[in-house]
Amino acid sequence: MKIEEVKSTTKTQRIAAHSHVKGLGLSEEDGTAHQTAAGLVGQEQAREAAGIVVDMIRWKKMAGRAVLLAGPPGTGKTAIAMAIAQELGTKVPFCPMVGSEVYSAEIKKTEVLMENFRRAIGLRIKETKEVYEGEVTELTPCETESSLGGYGKVVSHVVIGLKTAKGTKQLKLDPSVYESLQKEKVETGDVIYIEANTGAVRRQGRCDNYATEFDLEAEEYVPLPKGEVHKKKEVVQDVTLHDLDVANAKPGQGGQDVLSIMEGLIKPRKTEITDKLRKEINKVVNRYIDQGIAELVPGVLFIDEVHMLDLECFTYLHRALESAISPIVIFATNRGKCAIKGADDIVSPHGMPLDLLDRILIIQTLPYAQEEMHHILKIRAHTEGIQIEDSALDLLAEVAIRTTLRYAVQLLTPANLFAKINGNTSVQSEEVSHTAAMFHDAKKSAKILADAGDKFLK
Repeated sequence: MKIEEVKSTTKTQRIAAHSHVKGLGLSEEDGTAHQTAAGLVGQEQAREAAGIVVDMIRWKKMAGRAVLLAGPPGTGKTAIAMAIAQELGTKVPFCPMVGSEVYSAEIKKTEVLMENFRRAIGLRIKETKEVYEGEVTELTPCETESSLGGYGKVVSHVVIGLKTAKGTKQLKLDPSVYESLQKEKVETGDVIYIEANTGAVRRQGRCDNYATEFDLEAEEYVPLPKGEVHKKKEVVQDVTLHDLDVANAKPGQGGQDVLSIMEGLIKPRKTEITDKLRKEINKVVNRYIDQGIAELVPGVLFIDEVHMLDLECFTYLHRALESAISPIVIFATNRGKCAIKGADDIVSPHGMPLDLLDRILIIQTLPYAQEEMHHILKIRAHTEGIQIEDSALDLLAEVAIRTTLRYAVQLLTPANLFAKINGNTSVQSEEVSHTAAMFHDAKKSAKILADAGDKFLK
């Protein structure tokens, strides 16, 4: 008898450059950094400083301030920024961008910066709403003949049954609610709530009575709601200021018919949101905060390769950081003294104006030692599911010292392929040597160009 294991249909996550980073790896008692923890190795001083920044963000003492991660290429600046995002969790907005993103042909540079600023500021709205909540026991759309004639039928209403621990209720709902139910992919056995005033539907998950069922997909199970089906419930919604800007920028969007949706897909050009609209939204937000309905959650805007911004952008950033509603900004750069873009005659540290540098906390990252590179390569190999011998890791660490850590990480996958071709279950030092000889790093390529430059086109 042949027994086969059924593979899960859930999508495997792509392994990105910083998939192995799970946090800052700090001690819970005193905040000191462990040598190797949460996917990070070394850089103890920088990680401890980042831990203080995380604490200030949590205590809401950091809004409108900026931090600069400065260090040579391949010293873990982006990894530390991603670790900060992991430490803060999903409830705090984290908006990453690269300096060159501001150079768009469609909208102004300052508009791109302001859009990302607003994306990094969250608003937690608490409302007491009248809702119908429960497990779906019945979902029946009722159809009638179309008033336009012909053979087509339209949904006149939908009958839905909801069950809680205290009782059951059958509701007759509008066809527009049926569209919302389809969008949320609601089916019998799901726990949902329907807002009585707006008809908005929220799917909370699958009822935990079905948790024992054989299910290929990873499903979020929730308990059967307590109390009556019709009740008052405190609903907490997390939105960003940019979400509010976009929602109010196009109030008359012509309904949700197929034609208007298709037009939106065909013409996805970006439109600038006016400063007047943003001021109006800020007024409403401030009123909500004063009334205790909403709470402002300053998030993090991470700008990598900040030296790519020009003088106009830096001036705008300076003003934006001083505004009443501002997020925490984390910059990262690998430049030393260089000219500021847009003002080639001004040379400044990290390619940033001195008046902006004056108000920034600078965290320095240092080059890794060979032993630390060995640990990082081991973590990357484990993340990518590559079996590798210690001798091969030692050789890769030597390659990293001679070239760069990033280049050594790039050699892991080709070396693994060579190991499979050779019939080995793990990567040996011979495969690493073979791979390193086959490919050129930047230094080796530059040497070839210096020696035989006349043979290349200019």
